[in-house]
Parts: sequence; structure tokens; C-alpha cells
Amino acid sequence: VQLQASGGGLVQAGESLTLSCAASGAIVSAWTMGWYRQTPGKQRESVAGINRAGSTAYKDAVKGRFTISRDNAKNTLYLQMNTLKPEDTAVYSCYADPWDNSRRYWGQGTLVTVSS
Repeated sequence: VQLQASGGGLVQAGESLTLSCAASGAIVSAWTMGWYRQTPGKQRESVAGINRAGSTAYKDAVKGRFTISRDNAKNTLYLQMNTLKPEDTAVYSCYADPWDNSRRYWGQGTLVTVSS
């Protein structure tokens, strides 16, 4: 299974970005998926997750600004990020947990930089 993350970039505070995570090698519609982020010197933190039923969970700091979604037809996970803040600057990585929780798959990170 491979996860290909994309969509990062440099934006100004208040702007929006949408990250994508395309899965290949398996159909992930029944898997739990999500996004983590990490900045230098800090621990990786969970940003948002979505289970196979479509239930979502968010880090408090992004609630109301970020929306996680999935397009099962495209085998792709998204993270819509609105009203970005400089503190959202990080490398964002997607993950996928198979239905049997056998292991976690990670995509490569995509850098999001928010300037003030």
C-alpha cells in the first residue's frame, strides 16, 4: 500500500489549502485514515481522523477551520484547511489503518508554510 500526499505550499495567514492523500495498492474505503503534522523540535501530533463510517475527529486547535473528508471512488483522503495561521506551519503526513489494525501505513509528508 502506498500513500501519496500532496497539496502543501506557502500561503499567507487567513488563506486556505487542500491536502490530498491518494492511496494505491489497496481499497481503503473501509480503513481509518487521518493526518498528523510535525514541526522541528516538536512531537508529531494528530490533526484529524476519519473512520470507515465517516465519523471525524479533530485536534482542538483546528476545529472549525479544518475539514477531513474522503472520496472512496478515488481512494483519496483530503484535508481542507481554512483560515490558516502561522502556527499551522508543519509537515503534514497522512496515514491509513487497515480494518484489521494489522499495521499503520504512512504517506510522505507535505510541507505547509503559513506566513504572517
